Amino acid sequence: MPRLVVFGRQQSGVRYLCIDLGDKRTGLAAGDAQTGVVAPVGVIETPANVQGGEALLRDLERAVRKHLGDDPARSPGVLVVGLPLNMDGTEGPRSKVVRAFATRLAERTGREVRLHDERLSTAEADWSMARSGLTRGQKKARRDALAAAAILRDFLAQERAAAGAALPDADPTDDLDDPAPPG
Repeated sequence: MPRLVVFGRQQSGVRYLCIDLGDKRTGLAAGDAQTGVVAPVGVIETPANVQGGEALLRDLERAVRKHLGDDPARSPGVLVVGLPLNMDGTEGPRSKVVRAFATRLAERTGREVRLHDERLSTAEADWSMARSGLTRGQKKARRDALAAAAILRDFLAQERAAAGAALPDADPTDDLDDPAPPG
């Protein structure tokens, strides 16, 4: 049964697809837990309200298959959905909409869906393009995918930090196969 997880442990070697859900455009970014590399991979131009969200769910399902594979059992991959929080960290009406859509996405794809704070991700995308020389239209076409990449980078960094904090202090040389010193 698909799960919707808000907080949890990062899985090593797992691919992630981040979704920055928008009313008109939805940004996508892919990343890898092991390498920490994140890249914007596209924008879906399907409005969220068409056919009660079914059209966007279909397009997202295709994107999930393309970037994570057809079978969740054979090609593990997790979806990260940006959760719009107020600047004070509380949830507003839009958060409820995104949570409901994320639940539908988990059911539709059979994949685990993790929610992550998306505050300032669009601003970060705009800052990254500020002196790019791109036209306003070119920036608009890239903004949502860059915002998804910002969300996913932050998600992976937070998960790495949480995993590191959960590990006991250990001597990094304990695992070395060190022969007895000469002498």
